[in-house]
Amino acid sequence: MTTFDRRDLGLLLLRLGTGGVLAAHGAQKLFGWFGGHGLEGTGQFMESVGYRPGRTSAMAAGLAETGGGVLLALGLATPAAGASAAGAMAGAAAVHAPNGFFAQSGGYEYAASLGLTAAGLAVTGPGRLSLDAVLGHSVNRGWMVPVAFATAAAGTAVVIGARMRQLRRQREGEQEALFEGE
Repeated sequence: MTTFDRRDLGLLLLRLGTGGVLAAHGAQKLFGWFGGHGLEGTGQFMESVGYRPGRTSAMAAGLAETGGGVLLALGLATPAAGASAAGAMAGAAAVHAPNGFFAQSGGYEYAASLGLTAAGLAVTGPGRLSLDAVLGHSVNRGWMVPVAFATAAAGTAVVIGARMRQLRRQREGEQEALFEGE
């Protein structure tokens, strides 16, 4: 008989809370649920902040958040779920970074918190109250953690790098006024 301790309960609560928030956040992008704008509106926003093509970026972010969130909540494929959610949140943090840290000023606090919690769960594992445990950890092996993070980091670096190049190109095309009032 399997016994559970308070760490398992704590991990379950972290997974359910973080996974639920991530899944809802992604569902806003994908389906327009919970007051979201769906793929069209989110795609336009993504385009406006330098993620191109916007609709594809919205789809990728929505899938990483929704899929990663649902899998985290279930405690299934925890390394991949946490790493993909953390990557999506790194992309969100990049958008909000110019506004500083705190969310009240439009900063990256919220995205960083979700991303770090998802990453922490990926590293720690889901605990015994999870589908990974029920399935004998077949998709939650130790070697999967560095592979998942390396894959997510590489993809995230490519996407954020492309965004930064796009923003630089836009800025280079804009001429600042030489004198006030121009």
